[in-house]
Amino acid sequence: MTDNSEKKSNLKMEGEGSREGSRRFQDAQHEFAEKGDVEGKAKEAARALEGEEAAELEKARKASASRKVGD
Repeated sequence: MTDNSEKKSNLKMEGEGSREGSRRFQDAQHEFAEKGDVEGKAKEAARALEGEEAAELEKARKASASRKVGD
């Protein structure tokens, strides 16, 4: 098994954001929306919100809403 630090990217440095990385992410999102198991993932998320992860997920939601990341 390889460590993530060993993986190399062919994306060049572009400052704060990566246009190429953003484009790839956007393309992947569109492909998932068109071909992926969107309904299955929605059901999985609903189960997580009702299960053991509920408190942790709510804490993360509130932190992201108030922009307090890492608390």
